[in-house]
Amino acid sequence: MADVVMPRLSDSMEEGTVLQWLKAVGDEVSVGDELVEIETDKANMAYESDVAGTLSEILVQEGETVAIGIPIARVGDSDGSARDGEKDAASQPAGPVGAGDPPAPAVAKASSGPVPPTAAPEAPADGDGHRVKASPLARRIAKERELDLTKLQGSGPGGRIVKADVEKAKAEPVGEKGFEPAATPAPAAAAGPAVETAKGEISYEEPSKLQSTVARRMAESKATAPHFYLRASVDMSEAVSGRAKLKELASEGSVVPSFNDMVVKACALALREHPRANGAYRDGRFELYSRVNVGVAVAAKDALVVPTVFDADRKGLRQIATESRALAAKVREGQITPPELSGATFTVSNLGMYGIDGFSAVINPPQAAILAVGAIEERPVVRDGEIATAHLMQVDLACDHRILYGAPAAEFLARVRALLEEPLSLAL
Repeated sequence: MADVVMPRLSDSMEEGTVLQWLKAVGDEVSVGDELVEIETDKANMAYESDVAGTLSEILVQEGETVAIGIPIARVGDSDGSARDGEKDAASQPAGPVGAGDPPAPAVAKASSGPVPPTAAPEAPADGDGHRVKASPLARRIAKERELDLTKLQGSGPGGRIVKADVEKAKAEPVGEKGFEPAATPAPAAAAGPAVETAKGEISYEEPSKLQSTVARRMAESKATAPHFYLRASVDMSEAVSGRAKLKELASEGSVVPSFNDMVVKACALALREHPRANGAYRDGRFELYSRVNVGVAVAAKDALVVPTVFDADRKGLRQIATESRALAAKVREGQITPPELSGATFTVSNLGMYGIDGFSAVINPPQAAILAVGAIEERPVVRDGEIATAHLMQVDLACDHRILYGAPAAEFLARVRALLEEPLSLAL
């Protein structure tokens, strides 16, 4: 009998929530099979089994949260022989335990009544009995909409059904192989009946694990890292003109780098020249990193997720653009993995697409700094004593004063501005 424990799926994960069991009790499990979907502090992902056999018992039900290392299920031999001794012991009448008797198995939760059998919803299968290939997010949406996955055509790799396939499908009556209608979620528990106040009726909403983690990390950042801010205005006129030419010359379907991709590249090159900006203050000393990995903040549903562009200083603009788009799509599809959310040494947060002129961001700990990017706007400027126009973009650099001081931070930001104002240098 092998225990399946709550795995550590991210470097900062302390506990996980079981969202959905993808196998039922009695199902055969092979190494590499998707066994359970788990919500971590960074993403929801399907955990692949590292043991083979028969799923004999589910110890943690859907919706329950346990710490890493706690058993969540048990997998036995395919012939069930691994459970024979346990069954025999369970059939013996209760009585005092002698010195030579084996200890009774620990009971996780006391119950005054009969314990119902533990089982998970059966995953949909096709006519040949094979489990339908679908992402965990697609399964959850299909369950909510009462869609039969066996009737959908997958557009993902290997015919895998993804979120887009489910959203395009129309709701159909659920057949024998479809999901049962999803239970209506119970409202958040309150201390008593809703009370009409000057603010109206008060309702409560529990944050997701990701939202709770963001709240905790941002509070820790502001409480422990002495922030200071530097602001600069970048003339993006050459970048605007250069990007327009790239769009004209680009073939159909090719990726044209965005202005944010240019910012990521400029930051990466500047970070290589300013090691303190590419470091962290931890345990009373400076950590300096040999790799330049830039995190790009992406707005997910009700949360902010920061996937990483690794070795951004060594990659061309087009490669950065391609990777950034793929990572953003994974975030929005709920398919981003913990490794893609780890390892960033610096972060870029851009709200320019929302028409924001500028803002001050909170450092993503334990990084030394974060760059907040505003919108590009055509504004009047004075050049050679005459009024002209230029495409200006405001950038704000938030710094941890424990490692990045005023003058070095100003030099770093000045270098980022110089690179953006001469965009040809980004291709070198």
